[in-house]
Amino acid sequence: MTDWGLDSEYGRLTDVLLCQPEHYGWWPINAVARAALATGARPDIQVVRREYREFEDALEGAGVRRHYLRTEPHLGYQIYTRDSSQMTPWGPMVTHMFKPMRQGEYAPAITFYEEIGCRIWRYANHGFIEGGDIAIIRPGLLAIGYTGTRTDHDGARQMAAWFEAEGWETRLVPLDEHFLHLDVVFCMVEAGLAVGCLQVLDEGFVDWLRAHGIRILDTTYREVMDLSCNLLALGDARVISAWHSARLNAMLKAEGIRVYDPDLRMITRGGGGAHCMTMPIRRERLAR
Repeated sequence: MTDWGLDSEYGRLTDVLLCQPEHYGWWPINAVARAALATGARPDIQVVRREYREFEDALEGAGVRRHYLRTEPHLGYQIYTRDSSQMTPWGPMVTHMFKPMRQGEYAPAITFYEEIGCRIWRYANHGFIEGGDIAIIRPGLLAIGYTGTRTDHDGARQMAAWFEAEGWETRLVPLDEHFLHLDVVFCMVEAGLAVGCLQVLDEGFVDWLRAHGIRILDTTYREVMDLSCNLLALGDARVISAWHSARLNAMLKAEGIRVYDPDLRMITRGGGGAHCMTMPIRRERLAR
């Protein structure tokens, strides 16, 4: 298996990079986790492990091969593999993360790609960029969110330039840092269909998506803060969307989407859901 790569967020997912929650905790580095910690609650690691097994079972049921990063005890947010690298049509890009307590995640990511014989395509080295802000909308179309912190304009612009050099159209999407990453407020579901929160998404971005024939199932601010937008497209009109996202899941089913719905209520309170916990490393390529 050497054809690593993808050219969309919704081609049939065959291989995904994960990380076991051995050292998982809630850190006050995003609005969702800070809200959870402010209640005095702390994550129950047994519940976290149970939810993660249910998530793995959903991937297994969807026929997705799972690959894992090596865990490090000081990297408590490694479970969110979306952020430390980004697979592209030409191989992985290693990101440059903003928060000091997460910056070390680059090393296990590099080790993983070396071990599977996958040549790293690019290393981000200007500003900051994290995988949760990168959306490979479809072949030839890329969006990158930036808040000025987790991903800043320099980091977003560097990656956009690399894709533009390959003939892709790109869009930089301004986002309030309260929402952390683009994938907290927007994710692709299938060709021509996405979920997003129109209340908070940049109007220019919404118009750009509609001009490209992409329809958005609207979510509420409360659903955003429950990580309901943060779903994982599996391809073939299937998604993994958390059990507690009941209203959105009903909307998806009405669109003919099959929904795998693991219970992720404890994990999502740390600030990441199904999309954050996965870095797809191989999807079936789509024709441009």
